[in-house]
Amino acid sequence: MKHLEHNQDFRLNEILFEHRNKAYGAYVLRTESDRILTKAFFIGVGLLAAVSIIPVAISAFKSTETVIIQDPTPPIMIDVDKPNDPPAEVLPPQTVTPPPPSVRQYDSQVATPKRNANENGIVEDIPDDAIAGVKNDFTAPPAPQINVPTTVISGPGTVAPPKIAPVAPVEDPNKIVEGTELSKSADFEGGINAFRTKVMNKFDVSAFETEDVVSTKLTFIVEKDGTISNIKANGKDASFNAEAIRTIKAVKGKWIPGKNKRGESVRSYFSFPISMKFDN
Repeated sequence: MKHLEHNQDFRLNEILFEHRNKAYGAYVLRTESDRILTKAFFIGVGLLAAVSIIPVAISAFKSTETVIIQDPTPPIMIDVDKPNDPPAEVLPPQTVTPPPPSVRQYDSQVATPKRNANENGIVEDIPDDAIAGVKNDFTAPPAPQINVPTTVISGPGTVAPPKIAPVAPVEDPNKIVEGTELSKSADFEGGINAFRTKVMNKFDVSAFETEDVVSTKLTFIVEKDGTISNIKANGKDASFNAEAIRTIKAVKGKWIPGKNKRGESVRSYFSFPISMKFDN
C-alpha cells in the first residue's frame, strides 16, 4: 500500500514538474520529503534523550568526586584562669669600672751616695715601653664610673600610666579675700590711728546741729595697689553717711593691701566705724 502511495506521489511530481526545471529545490524536497522527515525525527529523539541524560550524568559525576576534608589542626585551648605574668623587674643602674691601663715604669730616682749602699734596687735593663717613675709597679688612677642601666625582663609586664601632677585650681584675681583666708589684714600707711586723725580733721561738722551721738560704719575694698574702692556707709543718718563717704575719699595716702596664706597681695574688705557728738 505504501509502495502504491509512493508511486502515486512520484507520478504526481512528474506531472507537476513536467517541462520544468527539476533541479529546482521544490522538486527535490517533494521527492525526498519522507527521508528528510525520518532523519529529522531520529535527530530530534536523539537530542531529547541527550538533554535528559546530561543532568543525571553531571549529578552522578559530582557525587563520586565529593571528598570530605577534615581539619588536622587540633583546637587551641586557652586557660582563662591563668594569672598574668609578673611585671618586669627593673634593676638599679650598675657601675662598670673599666680596668686600668697597663703602663710599665722604672725607678728614675738617683740614689744618694753612701757607704755600704744597697744595690738591689738598681735597674739596669730598662724596657723600651717603660716610663720614668718612682716605683717599678704602677697603680692607675681610679677610672670614671659609668652608669649602665640594666633591665631584667621576667615577663611581658604591664605599662604603668604616667603620673599626672595635680593641677592647682586657678584663683580668680578679682576675688575678695576675707576672714581666715587672710594671713595679714590691710592697713593704712602710718597706722590706723593716723588714718583716724586725718578723717576727723577733714570731716565737715558745720551741717550737723543735733546733740545726739551720730554713728555709721564705713566699709570699702583695699585693692592690690593700695587704693580703695566701693565705699559704703550703713548709718541711719543719710547726711552723716554722705559726709563720711566724702571724707574717706578726701583722705590722702595709700593702704597696704592684705596678704593671703601664700604671702600674696589680695583684695580685701576693711571696715571703719565713725561716731560723733556735736556740741552747739
